[in-house]
Amino acid sequence: MASEQMVSTEIRGGSLVTPLSIMRYWGPVGLYAGLIFFGSSISTPPEAISSLIKDISDKVLHFSEYALFGALIYRAARHGSGPWMAQHAVWAAVAGSALYGVSDETHQLFVPFRQSDVLDVIADTVGGTVGAWGWRWIEQRTYRD
Repeated sequence: MASEQMVSTEIRGGSLVTPLSIMRYWGPVGLYAGLIFFGSSISTPPEAISSLIKDISDKVLHFSEYALFGALIYRAARHGSGPWMAQHAVWAAVAGSALYGVSDETHQLFVPFRQSDVLDVIADTVGGTVGAWGWRWIEQRTYRD
């Protein structure tokens, strides 16, 4: 029975990948993706956000937003997935950030008064990449033997 259980789950880094751990790591990714979708669905942003966009380039905001998204995806892929995904967590985060950025810009094509921008996708992808590598760097420094 114990060997059957080991076939269906993997132990990595001292933690067992279970449905609960999957929710623990992938839940924040889903919630944050929903937040991004909600923000993209607003035709005219509130005044506080509009003034922030005027003061700071929207590319910096895209970069920052997706840096956190990339870190969350990396964390989930590294600790809430199987061994192959854990080994390729940075690339999963980069691809996930880029693909979600493309889907977000496509979504904005259908929102009144919003527009799609390829440069936003580039900022999203670069942000996701920096977030994933940054989280990886923090983990390596934190868990050194």
